[in-house]
Formats: sequence, structure tokens, C-alpha cells
Amino acid sequence: MVKYAEEVSNVAQAIKDASGGGAHVSIDALGSTTTCLNSIGCLRKRGRHVQVGLMVDEHQAPPIPMGQVIAKELEILGSHGMQSYKYEDMLSMIISGKLNPKRLIGRTVSLKDSLQVLVTMGDFSNSGVTVIDKFDVE
Repeated sequence: MVKYAEEVSNVAQAIKDASGGGAHVSIDALGSTTTCLNSIGCLRKRGRHVQVGLMVDEHQAPPIPMGQVIAKELEILGSHGMQSYKYEDMLSMIISGKLNPKRLIGRTVSLKDSLQVLVTMGDFSNSGVTVIDKFDVE
């Protein structure tokens, strides 16, 4: 049964329970203090958190739980992302052939095979991005 964040009292703990100990990687692209802290809080030991985009207004300086970051040896990474007003230019470049995002794809896998990819992703044995393009689980 899928639950939504507003249906549980402790989102980070619900993710830890569902994942058998915590997520290996978390991404917050919403940029709110709550999602940032839940994203960090759901990580297992040596997990990685990626904060995408700028956090603004009252969310610009969230209280990062450094005790937890140090105790669990977590990595926190920042990514600027892309401003939405640039999307039109980027899509035009793709349509014109000046930009070819397919060149970033190293391989494609099925959803079923993605579990093995996740287990070995720390080996860095492939170049490019792995994309799930088949969603049959049989």
C-alpha cells in the first residue's frame, strides 16, 4: 500500500522501514526545509543526499542535522539544476540537433534488471547514465 507523506507521522522513519534500514540516495528537488530534513533523515549509514536547486525565502538556511551527518558518515551534495526559463532554449537545441541528450545514456535496462544496477552502481564500471526503459517485471 502506497502512503503519502501527509499520511504518516514520521516520513523519514517510514522510508527507513520501507527500505529496510534507510535509503542509499535521497534527492530533494522541492527545496523546502521539511523535504530537505526528511530527505537527509531517511538515509542509511554512508548515504548521499542531493539538494537540487536554490532554497529560497524562509527555506534558504535549513538547520542541517550535522550530528547525524557525521555519525552516519553522510554525503550532502548540491546541484544548481537549470532555471525553468532556459527550458525553451534547451528544447529548441534538442529539436535542432545541436544538443543530443542520448549521448549521455550509457545503457538502458529493464525495471527488473535495475536492482542489479543499483547494487553495483558504486563500482563505476560503466560510463554514461543508465536509464530504465522497460517496465515489465516478469
